[in-house]
Amino acid sequence: MGFLFLYGGVAVKALFATILAPMAPLPNQIGNSIPEIPHPDPKAMAGNGFVLPNIKRASIVDRNGQPLALSLPIVQVYANPMEIIEPEDVAKKLRTILPNLNIEETVRRLKQKKQFVYIARNIAPTDELAINNLGIPGLYFENGEQRHYPLGNVAAQILGSVDIDNHGIAGVEKFFNQRLLEDHTPLRLSIDARVQAAIRDELNDAKTRFRAIGASAILMDVHTGEILAMVSLPDYDANNFAHAADDARFNRAVTGMYEPGSTFKLQTAAMALQLGVAHPWDQFSTIPIHVGRFTISDLKTDHFAPWLALPSVMAYSSNPASAHIALDVGRQRQHDWLKNMGFLDRVPVELPEAGRPLVPSLKNWGETTVMTVGFGHGVAESPLAIVRGTACTGNGGYLVTPTLLARDHLNDDVVMAEEQKGPHLISAENSSLLRRILRLVVTKGIGKKAESPGYLVGGKTGTAEKIGAHGGYLKHVNITAFTGMFPMNDPKYALYVMLDAPQGTAETHGWTTAGWIAAPTFSRIVTRTAPMLGLFPLEPAKAQQIDEQLALSLSPPVPPGVHRPLGPGNDPGAATVNRLAAKHGAHHAR
Repeated sequence: MGFLFLYGGVAVKALFATILAPMAPLPNQIGNSIPEIPHPDPKAMAGNGFVLPNIKRASIVDRNGQPLALSLPIVQVYANPMEIIEPEDVAKKLRTILPNLNIEETVRRLKQKKQFVYIARNIAPTDELAINNLGIPGLYFENGEQRHYPLGNVAAQILGSVDIDNHGIAGVEKFFNQRLLEDHTPLRLSIDARVQAAIRDELNDAKTRFRAIGASAILMDVHTGEILAMVSLPDYDANNFAHAADDARFNRAVTGMYEPGSTFKLQTAAMALQLGVAHPWDQFSTIPIHVGRFTISDLKTDHFAPWLALPSVMAYSSNPASAHIALDVGRQRQHDWLKNMGFLDRVPVELPEAGRPLVPSLKNWGETTVMTVGFGHGVAESPLAIVRGTACTGNGGYLVTPTLLARDHLNDDVVMAEEQKGPHLISAENSSLLRRILRLVVTKGIGKKAESPGYLVGGKTGTAEKIGAHGGYLKHVNITAFTGMFPMNDPKYALYVMLDAPQGTAETHGWTTAGWIAAPTFSRIVTRTAPMLGLFPLEPAKAQQIDEQLALSLSPPVPPGVHRPLGPGNDPGAATVNRLAAKHGAHHAR
């Protein structure tokens, strides 16, 4: 009776413990094998990331909260072969859950005289539960995470990637590696995923149509330096970084260095105006300049007057005239200007791949260099450097620092403090004049195909012969670019578009110059993305009224009181040109 009473008590206790009122398992009993069910963070900003338990690396989102990179919980399956009784049977059972499992290889591993071997990596939590339900002794699970890029190719070179240990190895992932591991709140970039995708689409269409080997585009806020889009083609699926081609990984926007061509004439004009060397009414010679076996001239199809006023030099993009302007500025002042504008150093941006420009040393910065740099040859700059310089000419003269981080504005009308704007290199008056000149390039100059009705765009074309592998220029192989801003009465955004080695079509009459290729691409991008940025085309009457206010004559009259404007008979650079021509045995006709 005593034993019956004791066994009865144990049976009743077991009944309660296993069926009627079982105890919940302790956290340490299942915490390492079964992940917690994900739940959203109620305090997070809408769309700013999905908070997952046991995730060590923070998400990356765009300026609107769209996830660009996030870590998903995954599980690794490992085994202790010393505890496995029938390796063949275990492998067959696992194959029913993991169809990609190699049975022969798995059996080989399970027969090793080890206490730890991996069976499968990165399996889903549902597969983990199914394997756990097999009840096979010797199989264990290890929690982990896998980086995922939900938008695929969009912003791939910006985001970069992580290695197998979840450490950043490229792009933003590498630059902000510690921040992403230590702070689990989403990292908010300045990139607008909608704009990024739209620009990529338009640029890829142009690259395909003109059979270019590469292309790049950058859209930047001229006041804050925020980069809303940075596209480099070809690109790759960010989820497949390890198998991407080197050319696809190459970020042409910050790593690629290209001769800027005539886009650099904007800096030459800004420099001359700000230093008081030139004025809108001053005229400059367009006659070809001969230095040894080299000749600085314009295209054979260009039929310019022998002398052009500064606005016409920009509108028609004359190389000899730009060389004369640079000579008037001089070697030291030109070098100092480019240094102050950041063209002699790496552009500061949150990408480890950002490269340094290719520029001559000051001791090799001779008079020939002064002339060639004046129209964008003899130096190689990144597209980001060009668009940064463009923004400075139109935002009132402040050199902003480009950034891939979103600024936390309280409202859209926030006014930046002076110290946040960067150095003030161009006066407000000259900045206003440069905006009118850039608008003139589009309305009456060679940039007409960049026009986007209602958006008052302005900018500068740039065509440069590409440098070959052995250092020489490749004839008829061009880098074509267009750099500009919109709207020119009050610029909000700077945009740079570049195509690498495009080929002419019937549409371009065989030409591969920027006016035929980069300019219309610029126009399409503005028309498509401006509404996404909250800008809408002006009514024709309103646009015409503003255009009349921005209007500038191609040959402004000399103001009263100016006794000797630059021009025929008063050209400071003429003596230098003639001396160089005589030194190299050439005759320069005046």
